Amino acid sequence: MRTGIATVCLSGTLKEKMQACAIAGFDGIEIFEQDLVTSPLSPEDVRKMAADLGLGLDLYQPFRDFDGVTPDLLKANLRRAEAKFKLMARLGMDTILVCSNVATATIDDDGVRAEQLAQLANLAGDHGVKVAYEALAWGKYVNDYEHAYRLVEMVDHPNLGTCLDSFHILSRDWETSHIEAFNPEKIFFVQVADAPKLSMDVLSWSRHYRVFPGEGQFELAKFMGHVVRAGYTGPVSLEVFNDVFRQSDVERTAVDAMRSLIWLEEQSAKWLADNAGNAAEGAPGSAGALRRRYPMELATLPKVNEPAGFNFAEVKADDTAQLERLLGQLGFAFEGRHRTKDVQLWTMGQARVIINEQAAQHAEPAIAALGFDVDSPVIASARAQQLKAPVVARKVQADEEVFQGIAAPDSTEIFLCQGSPDGTAAWTHEFGEGLEHLSAGPTAVIDHVNLAQPWQHFDEAVLFYTSALALEPQPFAEVPSPSGLVRSQVMQTSDAAVRLVLNLAPIQQARSEVRKTYQEHIAFAVDDLVATARAARERGLKFLQIPANYYEDLDARFDLDPEFLATLQELNLLFDRDAEGEFLHFYTATVGSVFFEMVERRGGYDGYGAPNAPVRHAVQYDSLHRTT
Repeated sequence: MRTGIATVCLSGTLKEKMQACAIAGFDGIEIFEQDLVTSPLSPEDVRKMAADLGLGLDLYQPFRDFDGVTPDLLKANLRRAEAKFKLMARLGMDTILVCSNVATATIDDDGVRAEQLAQLANLAGDHGVKVAYEALAWGKYVNDYEHAYRLVEMVDHPNLGTCLDSFHILSRDWETSHIEAFNPEKIFFVQVADAPKLSMDVLSWSRHYRVFPGEGQFELAKFMGHVVRAGYTGPVSLEVFNDVFRQSDVERTAVDAMRSLIWLEEQSAKWLADNAGNAAEGAPGSAGALRRRYPMELATLPKVNEPAGFNFAEVKADDTAQLERLLGQLGFAFEGRHRTKDVQLWTMGQARVIINEQAAQHAEPAIAALGFDVDSPVIASARAQQLKAPVVARKVQADEEVFQGIAAPDSTEIFLCQGSPDGTAAWTHEFGEGLEHLSAGPTAVIDHVNLAQPWQHFDEAVLFYTSALALEPQPFAEVPSPSGLVRSQVMQTSDAAVRLVLNLAPIQQARSEVRKTYQEHIAFAVDDLVATARAARERGLKFLQIPANYYEDLDARFDLDPEFLATLQELNLLFDRDAEGEFLHFYTATVGSVFFEMVERRGGYDGYGAPNAPVRHAVQYDSLHRTT
């Protein structure tokens, strides 16, 4: 699949955008007209630079408001078009995007539109240019991709074809299987963009909320499957714009964009394989042909299963005394220090926490790394690297476990570990003797980890964990807090053995991408939370103090047994119930940017105590800002 991206997707100058696209590995780019108009580079400079970078110049865009106009305006439009065709010759480009008219059209007549598009196609032919006509979702008279294609067929000119844009099609819920009946020679260009499902006017939706494939909710694999079945072989190019990308690092955004196309290519191949028998009648390969018979070849990635569970969580700090005290009070056992590294291991059942003091000078405690149990760490790492994930290497001795590591968008290090049927980890033998265990201690596992994401990388993180770790995004929620609404996105495996919660960090708390200043936490599941809480209190644990008003409201909502309610309030426990079961949990105070949560799931409860989240946010906010 030939990959492309419109320069409008990226921040910076045209030169910076082109360099970033080349670094990310794109085959070609679309030149957004305003990027060229505002650039000090001449068209000849752009042409040479693209050649030097190995980038094709695939599309010049957009040419607006051409069709359905009066004769006088048509004459002016043809003059404008010819100037662009001459410019394209200097750039060495041969395809231009022409959008359906949204502003100046006054004649709603397909015959008139076809005649005017024919004149444009004739003029384009004289200059060796192909015109890709696109139906904008908010076009005045033409807003349906099939309508645009019918006009192309009416004109029947070799220099006029159509552009299929996933946003304009999927935002209007148009059926995409009809694409398969299109003449592939008349599909001149394909643009893709994802988006969250929103209820708003389509123009604002398009301008502010488009995201890269895999970061929204559109069925892009299905869309691309129909495009491939139609026999299309040209570029698949991203046309995405939103308020975040315009303010983000250009090279990082380009890499995220490339990752999204690699993911989309794999998902499209999977869709074709899963739907081999339902090709539209008359489409190439409609007799149930295998993927290899389609003209466009789709690359796939190494196959990996979703993680089986958390292997460990790691917190890094310069001064670890508070962390050690907190873990000890929760009931974790100190297993000793690593024999060659300045690292500690603490365990409770199968929940393992590493305290890392290496290269942590002046660093307050923060979540630094997560380990996941996978079937084949090497294969999983190879897949992640093909998805543009940066490699994280750690020095090891000859007889030590070699971890396959990659970096997540928020700088959290992700390690892919060899899982074991019994939940143990081979690398724990590298740690020396710890403190004597007074008892076996409670059974525990890491239930979930909550990571706060910098605002400019939230969507990038969703795609990263979806594509590299095979986690599935769940419907996102918005939780009230004293700092405003907090967007929360759960990523998890199908069996919920791995639950990762991504929170959109408030802007004022997420200025640094290296040093984390916003609160995150690790949650541990135990069988008996009340007993765990009582034991922790006896060890001196200071719980997050929950207001009495909360328990009055809890009683009103659930009519709890008075003795049970009193126990909850005594121990600062929070409670939730749904049709499937119950959820008990408590929080510790925050150390640096980290706090811990202990949970107990009863029955089939599968949530996170969402009704209690505003209480936690408010208490933490008050604690953070308390001056007396």
